[in-house]
Amino acid sequence: MSAHGPTFRGFANPVDPSPAELRAWAYQPDSVPLTSLPQDWDLLVAGDHLVLTLFELARDPACPARRFALHCLYIYAADGIRTKFRAHPRRRFRKLVEQAERDGDELVRNWAHNSRMLLAREELFTYHDWCEGGLVRDNRRLG
Repeated sequence: MSAHGPTFRGFANPVDPSPAELRAWAYQPDSVPLTSLPQDWDLLVAGDHLVLTLFELARDPACPARRFALHCLYIYAADGIRTKFRAHPRRRFRKLVEQAERDGDELVRNWAHNSRMLLAREELFTYHDWCEGGLVRDNRRLG
């Protein structure tokens, strides 16, 4: 038994995990390695159904899959902004950014800053940075 619940035994449907499954996996990510999950799993989970869970995980410095969750938040932000919020509700996105600015540590505040920068200047989008984890790995703020 871990501090975050019982041993994670896998996803009922890895293409559409529940928030509870994603949370359990995030605290025991070696139980189901990313390499064994469907291709582009990050793109599959970076949607409205799981964004609040991803945000919670990204804000927890003790979460072993924190960087993965943050990576998914970058995908979520880029998808919403680049589709003019047809893909994701602008209001939910705005609330997450505001909460990140208010309560987040440096990693999460950088996501909020970079999201606002992309909202103001869509030409800052590069697939590498926003969808392949470049901004998470570099932990840099766009200028």
